[in-house]
Amino acid sequence: MSTDTWLVAGLGNPGPGYAGNRHNVGQMVLDLLATRVGGRFTSAKAQAVTLEGRLGIGGPRVVLAKPLTYMNLTGGPVGALARFHGIDPDHVIAVHDEIDIPFNTLKLKLGGGEGGHNGLRDISRALGTKDYHRVRVGVGRPPGRQDPADFVLKDFSAAEKKDLPFLLDDAADAVEQLITAGLLETQQRFHPAK
Repeated sequence: MSTDTWLVAGLGNPGPGYAGNRHNVGQMVLDLLATRVGGRFTSAKAQAVTLEGRLGIGGPRVVLAKPLTYMNLTGGPVGALARFHGIDPDHVIAVHDEIDIPFNTLKLKLGGGEGGHNGLRDISRALGTKDYHRVRVGVGRPPGRQDPADFVLKDFSAAEKKDLPFLLDDAADAVEQLITAGLLETQQRFHPAK
């Protein structure tokens, strides 16, 4: 298995109708990473669009992937790409929305539970382990008694859209630093002070 290649999966739902949803923030981050790598996503056999490149000149090799399945079926493409490229689970990063974190906040972790996130649950099943990295992009809690499933399938509010580019930029920075400097250093930079 490869130890120098990373698979970064941006979670979301396919199609233009979902593109601006909170649930698709992971794919928004991947779009930004693609511009930094300097390439375009192309179709892959594993029900995902992918981009292979390097972080910086001579930097680590990355496979950026946006699954074309619905969120709860994300594991199939992620598992297939990891196997195809010979990437161990500890070199897989899932970038996803997180309602248990305030908007405009990031948290990173390796392993642990899925917190009711069906995309993560499916990735854990497909990889046969929960021991992969997660870049958790805070989208906040639904207001009042709104169903969380409905909340994440709505676009960001007008106020949130003003700060969204900064959040996406931070999340892309976090992915890059996680790959180049490791989890602990990245957590120290991006986790809010207590």
